Formats: sequence, C-alpha cells, structure tokens
Amino acid sequence: MDPEKLSYLPHDGICCRGYSRQDCPLHVYDYLADTPGNLQETDYVEVQFKNTRKGYYLNSNHLDLHKGDIVAVEASPGHDIGTVTLTGGLVLLQMKKVGVKEDAPVRRVYRKARPVDMEKYAEAKRREHKTMIESRQIAADLGLQMKIGDVEYQGDGGKAIFYYIADGRVDFRQLIKVLAEAFHVRIEMKQIGARQEAGRIGGFGPCGRELCCATWMTSFVSVSTGAARMQDLTLNPQKLAGQCAKLKCCMNFEVDAYAEAMRRFPARDVTLETAEGTWYFFKADILRRLVTYSTTRGAADNLVTITARRAFDIITLNREGRQPESLSEDGAIATVGSGDLLEQDSLTRFDRKKKKKKSSRPAGKRPNPSREGGEKAPEERSESQETDKPSN
Repeated sequence: MDPEKLSYLPHDGICCRGYSRQDCPLHVYDYLADTPGNLQETDYVEVQFKNTRKGYYLNSNHLDLHKGDIVAVEASPGHDIGTVTLTGGLVLLQMKKVGVKEDAPVRRVYRKARPVDMEKYAEAKRREHKTMIESRQIAADLGLQMKIGDVEYQGDGGKAIFYYIADGRVDFRQLIKVLAEAFHVRIEMKQIGARQEAGRIGGFGPCGRELCCATWMTSFVSVSTGAARMQDLTLNPQKLAGQCAKLKCCMNFEVDAYAEAMRRFPARDVTLETAEGTWYFFKADILRRLVTYSTTRGAADNLVTITARRAFDIITLNREGRQPESLSEDGAIATVGSGDLLEQDSLTRFDRKKKKKKSSRPAGKRPNPSREGGEKAPEERSESQETDKPSN
C-alpha cells in the first residue's frame, strides 16, 4: 500500500514494541506489557478511532493482535476501522475504570484491515472537512443556535458522527433529516463542551506547552473565580481565559497548595492595633510569606509590609490587651528575599556590547574643519608634503 495513504491513520507514532505514545489523553501507559503471559489473560482489546474516541472489543477469532494493528470492528450498522492501542490484562482494568458492565453486549473484532477497507476508510476521511463546512451552513439556514465543531465518518462511510456545541437544548430533528438527504449517510449527533472542543482542535498555551486538554486531561472540573482570588490573580478575563473562552483549567492545579499556605496567614478580616493606630489587611504575598497592611480599609494608605509571624505576634498581644509601638519589630519595613532563582540575572546578559573604535588621532589634536573627511588620508598627506618641499 502507498505509504502516503497511511499518514492520516491514528497509529502513526506508536512504538513497534507495543508502547503507545503519551501525547493524547486517550492513550494509556501499559505497565503490564512485559509481564509473562500478559497477552493470554483476556481476549478483549482496546481500539481507538481518530484520536477522539475508543472502545473495547472482543477478539473472538483469536487474531494475533498487537498495539498499532489496524483492525475492522463491528459497528451499528456496518463496520468501523480503528487502531489497537491496548492489549492484555490492563484492558480489563480499563474496562472496570470506565464502567463497562460484564453482562453488557460487547462488539467483536472482525479482522485485520484489508487494502479494500483502507481505501474506503481514506475516502471517508477525505469527506469530513467538506461535510463539516456544509453542515454548519445548513444549521445556520435552519436558525439553530449551535456550532458543529467536527465530523467523524465511520470506517465504511455509512455513518457520520456530528460533534456540536450549544449553550442550551437544541431541537435538531429537522437538521438530521436535511443532513441525511444531503450526505446520504446515517446521522448521529453528539454534544460536547467548549473545553472538549479546544482539546480536539489542540494548540499551545501561554506557558509555551501544548494544551493540557489536548495531551492528558480526560475529565474537566468547573473552574471558578474563587481560584483566581485564592492565588491573588488579577481578575482580567483576557488573561484568565483559555482558548475555549472559559477559565483556564490550570488555575485549579495550585489551589490546594495556596489554600494550605493561607492557613499560615492571619485572617483577612482581623485588624491589628498598635500605638500608631489601627491597621487593616491589604494584600498577602503567599510565596514570600509577607502581609501588607494599610491604615485605611480597602485603600493603599501608609502601606507597611511585615512577615506573617509578626502579624500573629501582634494579634496575640492585642488579645492580651497590649499594643506594640509599631507594626514592624524594629520600626522598618520587613523584607524577605525572593525565591526567584533568575532574579539576579539580567535579560540582556547575553547581548554583545559594541566595542568602541579607538581613534588613531593624538590626544588634543582636532580634525581640519575645512575638509569633510576630517583628517587627511595617509596617501593625501604624503602627496601634499612632496609638493610643499622647496626645490633645490
């Protein structure tokens, strides 16, 4: 078969030894691959389709299947083409993880894909982009408040799955009829969220790495602005929103660490009483363990920064009925070194400095202003000296 026709297949990049690549949230690292008798533990295999969905199928014909093999599996109706991504005992654990019941009907693996199957598969995949563009126009003509994000054809081309995004419930019964008449296939509609769409499209985040939803995240937890407030982030929608126009999922990654660190800080509604007056909480630098207080609630007036330990000491003194002379221990603003390892390095430390050209002119000697070139060239100077020499 022509190698160019296989460039679109999802098995591209899978190691021949059976370890699948780890740049997709659907891939699972098979830590049981080297276990003796692993392949004989079960006849179930995991098959993946277009890098977006996968299923578990029974190898009833006892085919010699390994990771990366392209197989034809049972579908409703017809058959589908996918890639084997997991075999052996880990398949049973994955089936238990996703909630596949033992008495549930399991579809079968028909055979390894033949050249005829691959030609139909390639032809169906070539129609996906064009079908998506036309279906979007059809949905717009029907006035439906939805967006069709992707289209996936079945391996035999007899069925198409339309993935769409909608804020509310959409009555797409008329849409299914129009799509079936336009493309002459069986239609299936699946609703996905904005985060799932971003994961299907892919891209890079402001951190410089590939999107988490496109590499390893499989479940999405709601993100609230409380996570931003906990980390003292500026509530700027343009900076806090990801490519899905939702709050970034990575804001939840460090919330627990910040919540744990905040326990070492005094409560924000507690005021500090000193001989100078009353101090109100203004902001906290969690990473440096510093607290800034102001003499006016909610305003930056006479800001003083102290350590969290000093704040607790003052709270203890206030409970005992005593007031310290000043907010800081020695009357000065407390400073703590930053944890930034690159703070001492300049951004221009690798820039080459231009070397100044040393002038060959003696010190104190000025160029001749009558000439534009300044000092005469050596050739010109020698000629003038010869003409001025008196003749014998």
